[in-house]
Amino acid sequence: MAFPLLSLIVFTPAAGAAVLMFLRSDDAVRWTALGVTVIDLALCIAMLASFDTTTHEMQFIETRPWVPALGITYALGIDGISALFVFLTALLGWICVLASWVAIDRKVKEFMVSLLVMQALMLGVFCALDLFLFYVFWEAMLIPMYLMIGVWGGGGRVYAAFKFFLYTLAGSLLFLIGVIVLYFHGGETFDILALTAQDLPFRVQSWLFFAFLIAFAVKVPMVPVHTWLPDAHVQAPTAGSIILAGVLLKMGAYGFLRFSLPMLPEASVHYSTLMLALSALAIVYGGLLALAQDDLKKLVAYSSISHMGFVTLGIFALNLRGLEGGILQMFNHGVTTGALFLFVGLIYERTHTRSIADYGGLMKAAPVYTVFLALFTLSSMALPGTNSFVGELLVLSGGFAANLAAGAAAVLGALLGAAYLLGMYRKVALGPASVGARFKIRDVNAREMAAILPLAVFVVWVGLYPKPFLNIIDASVKHLLAQVHDKGSGQ
Repeated sequence: MAFPLLSLIVFTPAAGAAVLMFLRSDDAVRWTALGVTVIDLALCIAMLASFDTTTHEMQFIETRPWVPALGITYALGIDGISALFVFLTALLGWICVLASWVAIDRKVKEFMVSLLVMQALMLGVFCALDLFLFYVFWEAMLIPMYLMIGVWGGGGRVYAAFKFFLYTLAGSLLFLIGVIVLYFHGGETFDILALTAQDLPFRVQSWLFFAFLIAFAVKVPMVPVHTWLPDAHVQAPTAGSIILAGVLLKMGAYGFLRFSLPMLPEASVHYSTLMLALSALAIVYGGLLALAQDDLKKLVAYSSISHMGFVTLGIFALNLRGLEGGILQMFNHGVTTGALFLFVGLIYERTHTRSIADYGGLMKAAPVYTVFLALFTLSSMALPGTNSFVGELLVLSGGFAANLAAGAAAVLGALLGAAYLLGMYRKVALGPASVGARFKIRDVNAREMAAILPLAVFVVWVGLYPKPFLNIIDASVKHLLAQVHDKGSGQ
């Protein structure tokens, strides 16, 4: 049997969480959690270093019997699509630990345990090749995130946690029904690769498409099932917001890529116009909502709705440029928006206010902070030379090729993004120097720089040289498109 690299990647954070339970000192808990997440990141780097970019086949496959009577197996594997998100999850894991170093000052052990368990479950989602195993990881993620919001969140944390839980649970129940239908229509197996090879009747595909759509749309989130997101982001601690924006929102888009497109190709082609319309709505509506915000965290939260609209637009453009752009933009959004939530958390620790009106003159009070904030702000608005420009350009190119109106709406969304992001930065960093008079502002320290720099590196790296990242996903994307168009042309 091959070396179980993926099992190590998935369960190293869980093992670390178990170790934390026996530690007494908060400092020991913090350093151990950091060490575990750094080890996990090193394992992911080793995985990428030996990843074969020339094939679409699953790699590092592990298979063991679990419940043979029901056709359930413990099966892990990754392709070019999932490899990128396994790495992203591990990258953000240790950044979340650093972001929580001072911000979480009560029940530190319990928080770090929740954080590590959350990381293990998210990695499991991206690695699972058994549908039942996937569902276990997918559903179990609700628990640690619910705790992170409900226990360590802001003043409205209980309401936000319940709203998050109920929305995502409702979507998950529909997903479970779809899983059961697939099980019986696919020869009583949960093997994702075997189910992908099945040719389901169009009527069944249509039913499953909408069941999956609701489940995945809640996670993305798409309009109109997006209302849980601003509450969850605003009330969550900084690490919770980074995980929500960086990884959890990607779960819905990943579901479209792993299930809807390859398993339901006829329905995906048939309903692609609907999905493009919903994506365009999210892009423009999210941008307008962000433009109206005075709360710094809400602005970034609503911008996520708009940016994830670009992702789904690229996916359902169903062409190479759109799909590669959508997947790359998923990675870019995790880096850039995760960084923006980190910056909101850093300034909130210093001032205990998120109102944009309370800020001004940060460029003089904290010049290093504002320089890096400028970098991530420009990245979020897809300035040439930054990571988001590459992804957004590919999405726009694919979107216009698929549907002119959807492409035009995306351009409008990009203009709105420039308006609310530049407006925010002008007020916070370049406005009247009121912040220095009201608050004692210090610039970023070494620990905070350690969290910021890796994200800044990927903003510049992907922006100037995206080839290595596109190479990882290229073979898998071409194979996925071939599956969709070969089978989808029959409806």
